Amino acid sequence: MPENDEQWNDGHRAFLQAFMARSTLTFEEAKPLLAAILTAYEKKENLPEDITDADFNSFISAANTRISPFDLEIRSTFHQQSRNRIYALVNSTSDPIIQLATVHTADEISFLKRVLDAMFETYNTPRHEVMAITSMQAVRLHKPPDSERRETQNGIETQGSAGQGLKMVEAERMLKTLVDEGWFEKSKKGYYGLSPRALMELRGWLIETYNDFDDEDDEADEERIPRIKQCAACKEIVTMGQRCAKGSCPCRLHDICTQNFFRMQRSRDCPLCKTEWTGSDYVGERAAPKASQQGRRRTGGSNANTSRVTAEEPSHIQESDNGG
Repeated sequence: MPENDEQWNDGHRAFLQAFMARSTLTFEEAKPLLAAILTAYEKKENLPEDITDADFNSFISAANTRISPFDLEIRSTFHQQSRNRIYALVNSTSDPIIQLATVHTADEISFLKRVLDAMFETYNTPRHEVMAITSMQAVRLHKPPDSERRETQNGIETQGSAGQGLKMVEAERMLKTLVDEGWFEKSKKGYYGLSPRALMELRGWLIETYNDFDDEDDEADEERIPRIKQCAACKEIVTMGQRCAKGSCPCRLHDICTQNFFRMQRSRDCPLCKTEWTGSDYVGERAAPKASQQGRRRTGGSNANTSRVTAEEPSHIQESDNGG
């Protein structure tokens, strides 16, 4: 595209630079930004309230055309709780974990992978689909476990560092950094979960990594339900929302999707198995066992044992699941 093309000018460049500096943006956040850019570019005052959806979408479209040769794309999704549409700059092709390795050490990436495993395996059981982790649970993962190491899609071991892990203070700092970088969100109750930006960028990786049914421990039919599930209404990944009351049914809905979904269905039954939809069977931190929500945790032991204790911690949950 020529540099003097009207479809790409200094105003578009300023918008893209501002977007890259923020990593995520909402329309309300973009309005004062675009007003300032247009005021400078058009040499006349533009107010935030003058900015329309069409203006914003025009800048998004122009930016996407410009950055697509670099395997970058501005995508959008609804926040699972607020219904705000979130726009994020994501890499459309490469392994997102490898991307993170360009700005973080091998031990930090190893820690991140253990936290993701905890979110989507340890704390994501048939009865308790929490898919989030408390600070205490995460920090206990600061050291690598002795269990078999998982490999990434391209065969590179995520534990492939000196294997010393992080200090607890370093693990706490890494959690804060992941929030600051827009990968994690921290709830009012202190749970860390994936942000809208992370769910967009990690979508393919999450499905390929955690919906693998070739594992030998997938013995019961209910355990073969995908760990990563999509909303029956909007088709986006659900890590916070509602689930069907029937344990073996994979139907999930975001809280913000339920009202319109059931209005269109004209019934409050699960669209898959026709079980009555209770609205009180949850996905996310509300699904955590009450003992976990109250902060009850085992303590003691040396640092070398902390990861092992964390991995064993939810065994009472899994035992109750198998017991019916």
